[in-house]
Amino acid sequence: MRVAVVGASGNIGTSVLRALDGDRRVDSVLAIARRAPTSAAPKVEWRERDVTVDDLRPDLQGAEAVICLAWLIQPSRRPAQLWATNVDGSRRVFEAAGDSGVSALLYSSSVGAYSPGPKDRAVDESWPTDGVESSFYARHKAEAERILDDFEARHRDLRVVRMRPGLVFKREAASEIRRLFAGPLLPRFLVRPGLIPVVPDLSRLRFQAVHSLDVGEAFRLALHADVGGAFNLAADPVLDGQELGRILHARPVSVPPRALRAAADITWRLRLQPTPPGWVDMALGIPIMDTARARSELDWTPRHSASEALLELMAGMREGAGADTPTLQASAAGPLRKQEFLSGVGGGEAR
Repeated sequence: MRVAVVGASGNIGTSVLRALDGDRRVDSVLAIARRAPTSAAPKVEWRERDVTVDDLRPDLQGAEAVICLAWLIQPSRRPAQLWATNVDGSRRVFEAAGDSGVSALLYSSSVGAYSPGPKDRAVDESWPTDGVESSFYARHKAEAERILDDFEARHRDLRVVRMRPGLVFKREAASEIRRLFAGPLLPRFLVRPGLIPVVPDLSRLRFQAVHSLDVGEAFRLALHADVGGAFNLAADPVLDGQELGRILHARPVSVPPRALRAAADITWRLRLQPTPPGWVDMALGIPIMDTARARSELDWTPRHSASEALLELMAGMREGAGADTPTLQASAAGPLRKQEFLSGVGGGEAR
């Protein structure tokens, strides 16, 4: 089997490549990214393409399956650039896959695609996917799902799978995640259990996480299973103020939702950090997901707990961990995180 992975250089992409490289049923992998690394695994061939402008159809010829992961979270201050990659870029990948005669299209959606829902019970994949209006990430994920609905209706002979993971963590993505969400002012040494004195404790601040390698394994399993539709991906336990307090040795402190959102808004407007307040709205709005379908139909079992994935990410942040792809390189921010400051903190991408 030949598999094409579009958006292969990031957090999930590198985990998918690792899973496929160890799969005897996969003969070769075409890894497509805007910027390719200088090294590759034995089965992997890298090709530099931009989903916003390049015609991917010639690249996808001969592939049996396409995995679409291409996505931007930054620059948060350039909405047109985000839309071009996340929505129009996804559409272009879907159409190229349909025109290239592949038999399966696997897409990385997200818990962020879901409409606001309950936090005291888990919902399955039938929960509406209209996103959270104030979050560009949620709106884009929801719009991509609508595009995929239309694509699937026009390509009934093509198997379509949608993965909807929670927050995705791993050590090698630590430097990238810090750049994307925390910005250049976060001191590495403070990201340590015992040094974080308090954590916010809100009734609706309950979320799920999953290790990136476990997400990569889910994609590998879905390649070979005769399944279609959506799959929720998350590990136990659900992370909330009490659980975060336990694993970080911190005191949960009740915080009004408006205060949390206002803090995110002010610090984003002042360019102290790159994350707009819509991310707070999404965190408070998204439902808790039931992962029974992935466990039963894919025989998927996460090897890492959500707490372990979070602690591994934090350790990676302290160490300045990264990987050899341009997206995950620890040095992408430049000396003393210079590139992040020059970009305006959320105004550009670290190179």
